[in-house]
Amino acid sequence: MDYLAKKLIHLVHSKHSSWKSIYSILKADSGLNNLYEEKYYTSLFAQQNHLLSNLHEIPVDKILSEYSSQNIHLITIFDDNYPERLKTIYQPPWVLFAKGDMSLLNYQQSLAVVGSRKASEYGLKAIEYLFSELVEKGILIVSGLARGIDAHAHKTAIRLGGRTTGVIAGGFSNIYPKENLKLAGYMMEKQLVISEYPPSTPPEKWHFPMRNRIISGLSMGTLVIEARKKSGSLITAEFALNEGREVFAVPGSILTPNSDGVHDLIQQGAKLIKNPQEILEELQIL
Repeated sequence: MDYLAKKLIHLVHSKHSSWKSIYSILKADSGLNNLYEEKYYTSLFAQQNHLLSNLHEIPVDKILSEYSSQNIHLITIFDDNYPERLKTIYQPPWVLFAKGDMSLLNYQQSLAVVGSRKASEYGLKAIEYLFSELVEKGILIVSGLARGIDAHAHKTAIRLGGRTTGVIAGGFSNIYPKENLKLAGYMMEKQLVISEYPPSTPPEKWHFPMRNRIISGLSMGTLVIEARKKSGSLITAEFALNEGREVFAVPGSILTPNSDGVHDLIQQGAKLIKNPQEILEELQIL
């Protein structure tokens, strides 16, 4: 492993590091040549003087050996196989922890699919209807392994013989929700599961909205099926819009609030989707 990548991985494992603190360190020392120099570090980050001492307590070589034995792959932003699409997003993850089929990491024809955790029968049927052709055309489905629309998207892609990637909050050892543990385990073997957090990290509330930037960032576009206003699905769509990616929305009933967020997206310019061909045409895959 490249020494720079190894030091970046070491940084990510510190409980005192954050995306912004790592950015500041790299901005000051892009090669991390002075990472273990206490005088240099304390002068640069006086308010975070626990980070260096914490790094000395983290046995990075032992950790990497354990990951290897567990078939956990680590991809840093400096590595050639880091997804190109992901490099262009807001706060791209410094390190990706990945488990499963690594050929899916840079899959070109990918679509993010997100929606309500309380999916209705209509939302589930919409997935069945749209996925039959999307999967046939080789579209990889990216979602968040949450209950509801996310889980059904993964399961439907698998059942139809397609490919799917799950992006989780927290680490591999703390799958949430527990009801998707079996699905996640299968995907870690046959498909792909990704996290930006070390495996032992428990999911925090703020991990979920940040996880959504990776879901949209890996994808050519984002499809929203059933989402209320101020939902996580709309955060994913907002990330996609900010990155200049396509946003698709499946209209729902005006008699319930389950699709209020989707309808707002349509009013703001998201493409209203009635059939899979409309998605394929926008992604220029047909």
